[in-house]
Amino acid sequence: MRGHIRRRGDPGSWEFIIDVGMAAAQRCQSCGKRFWMERKPRIACPKCGGELLETEERRRKTQAGFATRKECEAAMNKAMTAVEEHTYIVPSRITMREYLLKEWLPAIKGTVRPTTYASYTMHVEGHIVPALGSLQLDRVGAQAINAFYAKILASGRLQGKGSLSPATVRRVHATLHRALKDAVRWQRLSVNPVDAADPPRGQSKQRELPAWNAEQLAGFLLYVKDDRLFAFWRLLSMTGCRRGEALGLTWDDLDVEAATMTIRRALVPLGATVIVSEPKTARGRRRIALDPLTIETLKAHAAHQADEQTRCDSWSETGYIFTTEEGQPLDPHRTSKAFERHLRAAALPRIPLHGLRHTYATLALSSGVNPRIVSGRLGHSTVALTLDIYSHVLPQADQEAADRIAALIQ
Repeated sequence: MRGHIRRRGDPGSWEFIIDVGMAAAQRCQSCGKRFWMERKPRIACPKCGGELLETEERRRKTQAGFATRKECEAAMNKAMTAVEEHTYIVPSRITMREYLLKEWLPAIKGTVRPTTYASYTMHVEGHIVPALGSLQLDRVGAQAINAFYAKILASGRLQGKGSLSPATVRRVHATLHRALKDAVRWQRLSVNPVDAADPPRGQSKQRELPAWNAEQLAGFLLYVKDDRLFAFWRLLSMTGCRRGEALGLTWDDLDVEAATMTIRRALVPLGATVIVSEPKTARGRRRIALDPLTIETLKAHAAHQADEQTRCDSWSETGYIFTTEEGQPLDPHRTSKAFERHLRAAALPRIPLHGLRHTYATLALSSGVNPRIVSGRLGHSTVALTLDIYSHVLPQADQEAADRIAALIQ
């Protein structure tokens, strides 16, 4: 491999030139201008409009800006070693905007969950591209990325003015890391600059989860006992399943004889539509035991649904347990709105619908149910995740364990 060093016009500036091997190119048959095929191939020569012929030609790399000959020589030797070891990446003029919007997002669309893709798209279009989109892909460094994090941490809200939480910035960081990790795999970059960046750390203070005590939960179930969706409210309260998991249940998922239900899918809002989503992990697909009163509530719900089907001329048979009065699947957002209306009418402490899941987990753990059982019923990927989320419950259980052991000895 050949390479040489030369002084530039500025007395204090040196540059090196090395041969990096053959590369795909297009050459105009009229004017002879050459174009490297790093982007989408051109149809005609932008200079003269002549026909382009695909070819392979030797490519050279030139890098300038070195203050001394010694510094320039060291950089040249490093680049030549990378070429010999086939780890050298030819610099590309593609921008972050072109890479993320035209290459990365289209390439991964069919490989991730629709909700994940929607999250990636929101991060790219709403945060990353406006801040870093004009930079060349291979010129984005950890310093620019850290400045980007600081900026959106201070004023990064998409709707109105305000800051983003550290947790949200870390999710944007995860999206950017995944995108540039793929750029390394696709030989667009030699290293991932996000590895050297520093996303904001999490809050050390334990976040308090919105949940009720047993008396408040009992009061809610008593208030909604005559509601059309009473079986839905009770199922969420007695199993801790997610809103979408309960809405995705079909009558085939319910085994009345065995008093169990099987979680196989979830109805998840995606923009203005609702999609059917598969569980994220193997533990998310699970069978849950039901108490006798919940089973009786579901039987009564089935009878009421059959009566609605008889009275409705436009009934749509979807097989779902919880439906509209015409048989259509329930909209997740509307069930949350209905829950909020019940809380206002019943004068109960305000919690989101997901708070019923936290209520179930808190009551189960504080009453002494094995954390492994609670984790399985919730569909968490690991028991450690369950204990981490609900660690605020454990001190009470720990004290009860100490008192019980002491009572045995005394």
